[in-house]
Amino acid sequence: MKTKLTLSVEKDVIMKAKAISSHSGISLSELIENFFRQLTLNENRRHGKQESELVRSLKGSVRVPEDFNYDSELSEGLMKKYRK
Repeated sequence: MKTKLTLSVEKDVIMKAKAISSHSGISLSELIENFFRQLTLNENRRHGKQESELVRSLKGSVRVPEDFNYDSELSEGLMKKYRK
């Protein structure tokens, strides 16, 4: 069930978020919801809670090197994507 949420956010942040949303082809609401979803998943991981069913079903489908650093790879990918 969807619930309406009212937020107070700096205007320049909203403008940038709308640009990212438009560039990505998803609504601003969906972008915010995805952020909150990721935020809560990260929080759950910190407290030792289990992954979602989707994550469990995908485990083992990709092999990465032992020294693979997800955070640095993600940061580098995002820098390349949004650097203009």
